[in-house]
Amino acid sequence: MSAPTGSLDRAPRPAPGARRALLLAVAALAAVGAPDVRPSPAIVGDAMPTPLTATPGDAERGRAIVGDRQVGLCVLCHRVPEGEPRLQGDIGPDLRGVGARLDAGQLRLRVADARRLNPRSVMPAYLAVDGRTNVAAAYRGRPILGAQQIEDVVAYLTTLRGR
Repeated sequence: MSAPTGSLDRAPRPAPGARRALLLAVAALAAVGAPDVRPSPAIVGDAMPTPLTATPGDAERGRAIVGDRQVGLCVLCHRVPEGEPRLQGDIGPDLRGVGARLDAGQLRLRVADARRLNPRSVMPAYLAVDGRTNVAAAYRGRPILGAQQIEDVVAYLTTLRGR
């Protein structure tokens, strides 16, 4: 006896264009790569010693993030060696020489979530999503910076050794 048309023996045909869209999506993910994020980082003392990603941070990308008034926003509160001094903030500590004062793990924790060290800190928790209020819709449920961006910022900050 032959199976009736549309039986469960055969998988349904995808809608026209669906297969192509799926292949394009898979190709895009493969091109970008799987997220290079490690499990929840451990905090040891005043530091997060283990990098957030397996890919080392890039200091040049980090410099761009720190100086960008739309992405990292760091210069709104901090002074950095590069850039126009009058367009930099003074609410947070001066970042000149920070790489000589703090190691990568200490910097990582301060960027990822400074509230872990000081619950009253006004510095944004760039990696945390819990405890945030009055957040723009674009940032609800997601961190301000991704793990790789934080590693890039840490790589840059560690280069700031002199005054």
